[in-house]
Amino acid sequence: SPTQRVGGAALPEFGQVAHAVPMLSLNNAFSAEEAAAFDRRCREGLGKETVDYACEPKFDGLAITLRYENGVFVQGATRGDGFTGEDVTQNLRTVRSILLRLTGPDVPEVLEVRGEVLMLRRDFERLNERQRAGGEKEFANPRNAAAGSLRQLDPKITARRPLRFFAYGVGDIAAVSPAPTFHSEMMERLARWGFPLAAERAVVQGVAGLLGYYDKIGAQRRGLRYDIDGVVYKVNRFADQEILGHVARAPRFA
Repeated sequence: SPTQRVGGAALPEFGQVAHAVPMLSLNNAFSAEEAAAFDRRCREGLGKETVDYACEPKFDGLAITLRYENGVFVQGATRGDGFTGEDVTQNLRTVRSILLRLTGPDVPEVLEVRGEVLMLRRDFERLNERQRAGGEKEFANPRNAAAGSLRQLDPKITARRPLRFFAYGVGDIAAVSPAPTFHSEMMERLARWGFPLAAERAVVQGVAGLLGYYDKIGAQRRGLRYDIDGVVYKVNRFADQEILGHVARAPRFA
């Protein structure tokens, strides 16, 4: 119902939200050699000959976190500096692909879903058509349009913009049973709860799998529904992620 999704009066400003689990940056690899070095560091850190990786497109949108308590959406925030973001809950409630309530016997008491708000290419083109028809300024690209739409102080403006949400992970989460062993397993659970995911995600082995996935997505890039600015590699097993840990503001396992 629109009355459930669109808030009341415009906000004078956004509040601040301290992330329970930091939204860290990712280190970059700009060549096959750097991707191979990432795989080597993971293998050496884990003492394994081969490592399984979860791979997905890197959405070119705005990173956000959604907090659910007892299955109810209670707060949404931007990434900000990774430790503190802006409270954009009322605007996120207007995004139709964001669930306001989760259902199922295994929904945890607390769940923070990490993902990206973006515009599909076709929706962006239609938005600019409306802008031109109304004599208003066009948006430069889908990412700027999505970011500007989400940061409107009046949620009614956000509600008129064709924003989409795609999940790519979790932050804070209460105990779930059975506990997922792999990132890919957690993603499947998010899909079961109703969150949209990238259809192009995959699990691969070793550096050959990493580079093969990169080539595959590169070949598909022009035909994707949304803009991307790379691909993301994550060590798939959560226990291995814990062993590898983090450095400064980035994980070693991704």
